[in-house]
Amino acid sequence: MSLSLAVWGGGSRAFIPMGTADSVGVLDLESRRLTSTIPGTVNTHGSALTPDGRHLIVGSLTAHDNEESPVRPESVTQDEHASHHGAQDGAAPKQPSTGRIYVVDTRSHEIVSVFEVPGPVHHVLVTQEGRYAVSTHPLGGGISVVDLHSGKVVEVIATGPSPNYITMAADGQTLFVSNTGNGTISEVDTRNWFVERNVLIGGGPEHMALAPDDDLLYINDVSSGEVVALKLSEGAVTARYEVGANPHGLGLSADGQVLFATSQGDERVIRIELNRNASKSVQLAPAPYHLAVSPVDGSILVTSRGEAKLWVLDPVSLAIVDEVSLDGIGHQISIESR
Repeated sequence: MSLSLAVWGGGSRAFIPMGTADSVGVLDLESRRLTSTIPGTVNTHGSALTPDGRHLIVGSLTAHDNEESPVRPESVTQDEHASHHGAQDGAAPKQPSTGRIYVVDTRSHEIVSVFEVPGPVHHVLVTQEGRYAVSTHPLGGGISVVDLHSGKVVEVIATGPSPNYITMAADGQTLFVSNTGNGTISEVDTRNWFVERNVLIGGGPEHMALAPDDDLLYINDVSSGEVVALKLSEGAVTARYEVGANPHGLGLSADGQVLFATSQGDERVIRIELNRNASKSVQLAPAPYHLAVSPVDGSILVTSRGEAKLWVLDPVSLAIVDEVSLDGIGHQISIESR
């Protein structure tokens, strides 16, 4: 597959994997309407765009037998259990199985490639030069790296039990992986593909957001109901912000000054002004889930864990600007902008 680095001017859109609905929703960020649905995926949860915006990478959270057709999971509960409560010792599943990542053309909405990876995929990231897709494998205790040109798995790296989320430094030379099972953050060198450092922060780290200065990494801790700020240069947690029970979605404003987070358990969204350490929250039900910040107008996109819908929130007041019906529960949102 050939990946150009020229920017594709296809508009401003959000791509939303919809889990067991076996499809991906396409949201126009200006009209705030679901304009189309991409079919043909199986239980996709993670998603990431290539830098040129031409391709969307989505990962299947279902274990696919090596010799048989994919089997759809019996319920969403099993889906969530697989992603958040995988093998705590980092062991791979006993039965031989693989995961899948799909490569979708963002212009035609066609699936152009399907690649096998070593186990169900939770979250996904594409490296800055657009060559590699990196996936977390909650049942496998690590991440895999697929070369998007050849479709081959070129690296499998152990990070820790129940790896959850991935983010990348601005220079593209370091990946950060949250390991929910042992409360650590792994720093992975992308030039040589090895773990440079594991930082113990405790609790249950999941979703992350990296500040523009590349030194503060904000991490949802599902055990404490907080967002913790990890100062990477010191390898230490320097601040904690209360969010509420079962925090999940996390995002930063474009200038890195405002942090947004969701609490599924308390059914609220939180806005934190980091310079003033001032916060406000609003109730949002049921179960606000994944979160992303729109580059079009700074609005906040939040999916629901309890209903097939997405809210659009004002970034200052957190008032609901719009609601969008989805075909299924929305997961990791990828945003394309002009």
